[in-house]
Amino acid sequence: MTTADPTPALAPAITGLPADDTWWRTAVIYQVYPRSFADADGDGTGDLPGITAHLDHLADLGVDALWLSPFYPSPQRDGGYDVADYRAVDPRYGTLADFDALLARAHELGIRVIVDLVPNHCSDQHPAFCAALAAAPGSDERALFHFRDGRGPDGSLPPNDWTSMFEGPAWTRITEADGSPGQWYLHLFDPGQPDWNWDNAAVREDFQETLRFWLDRGTDGFRVDVCDALVKAPGLPDWPRPTHGVIEPVDGVMPPMWDQEGIHEIFRTWRRLLDTYDGRRILCAEAWLPPERAARIIRADEMHQAFNFRFLETPWQADALRDVIDASLAANDAVGAPTTWVLSNHDVMRHASRFGYEGPVELEHGVGADDPQPDRPLGLRRARAATALMLALPGSAYLYQGEELGLPEATALPDAARQDPVWERSGHRIRGRDGCRVPLPWTAEGPAFGFGDNPDTWLPQPADYGSYAVSAQRDRPGSTLRLYRGLLELRRRHRLGAGDLRWTASPDQVLRFANGPVEVMANFGTEPVALPAGTRLLASSAPVTDRVPPDTTVWFTTESRQA
Repeated sequence: MTTADPTPALAPAITGLPADDTWWRTAVIYQVYPRSFADADGDGTGDLPGITAHLDHLADLGVDALWLSPFYPSPQRDGGYDVADYRAVDPRYGTLADFDALLARAHELGIRVIVDLVPNHCSDQHPAFCAALAAAPGSDERALFHFRDGRGPDGSLPPNDWTSMFEGPAWTRITEADGSPGQWYLHLFDPGQPDWNWDNAAVREDFQETLRFWLDRGTDGFRVDVCDALVKAPGLPDWPRPTHGVIEPVDGVMPPMWDQEGIHEIFRTWRRLLDTYDGRRILCAEAWLPPERAARIIRADEMHQAFNFRFLETPWQADALRDVIDASLAANDAVGAPTTWVLSNHDVMRHASRFGYEGPVELEHGVGADDPQPDRPLGLRRARAATALMLALPGSAYLYQGEELGLPEATALPDAARQDPVWERSGHRIRGRDGCRVPLPWTAEGPAFGFGDNPDTWLPQPADYGSYAVSAQRDRPGSTLRLYRGLLELRRRHRLGAGDLRWTASPDQVLRFANGPVEVMANFGTEPVALPAGTRLLASSAPVTDRVPPDTTVWFTTESRQA
């Protein structure tokens, strides 16, 4: 089902990586969105050589691994998450040789590389789906996907009432080879992303081969997209509620498209495969589930990690954050897994902007020039404080490219430039996720602010991006980039990822805890709060004296804890 590249599979020597089978339990992992990281060939789109050229930035930042969003051949209906070939590189991004060079250089720098696996759906240009369209109803080709006859006397109604994550129905009707109206196929996302049928053994076997292909090249693991949707409830029963939203049981029943019991055997099979390598390859689950449901995916014989989206969704409020931290640690401790922490990614509004709003924010809806705008200084102040809080927590942390620069959401993108499919699917009601995917600024001046030689980038960059550039922040005292570098160095030095959180009594609207020798205080209130006596300050998200200002997090030691 996948076109194999003739290039021989490589297993590059991992010369710069420590032989640590548990590295993932405490790792800081940096997400790279390849289209928007760096453009080496001047076509306005990021690519693999561009990433390789800037790996020193990640090494200087102090991360342990990078996660590459999809770089596979794709028509880009959904930013590369519509994969046409799982075992190749899209020519826009380079070649397999470019991937191998990236992997080798990252390993030299001590950085592991995790790639995106997109197993719930493929592109409608994938050879297997093209074959299914050409085949007859009931054929083996169609059995790889969810093809069904429509309802109603003429089959003109979708097979069930499921809705798409991108608005509208989750079914599209095809025209058969003879020109007649035909069957419907399931797509939980865009119509260009048909869902695989994971009840079919051929689908499972083919993905095993895909895993082997990348593992044999030396890849360190996989971030698994929409992993909780692989198995659907038998019979695809109606579910008269939106597909998108809180994924929790209703009257004890999970939605039929999410978190079905059958997913766990798939994950166990994958885990057994990864464990046959060197014991250091990992699986990270993308599953928008509450902590207690996500923890079931990371039991000892399944995946290693699951994204903590409940933490990401939590507003800047002391009680709410303490509750989600406690719930996350309890759920994951119960299965012997580390907790992950994340504040931004390629699907949600950057936290430097969403914390600039008071009240709830639609994470994936985007912001347009005529929408209410975030308070930028407030958003950045809170974002820095939230990051300082997050990086002091035990477990693993994920960073999204550009957050170390304090990049805000691009809130004034021309609507004509938008590429997120939800913009059209929602009838121009939801602007979507393009605002967090704008190409990065590397230099304060020059074409595309150093992203590449072509000023015409695939998404236009805001005019003020130069002020956020790496070159503008690298040596500037107090810059967000220097804050991140300092926090990551302290986190590593004091082994906070392997630590143990202990809450300390604190005033209302203040969170205080200890992790190893480091104490942390975050002020969510409107008035400064005093630092404890005998404090030695280690780091702060904003300037402090003997008092911690509002929307500020500090790391410190006290006389009783100083070594």
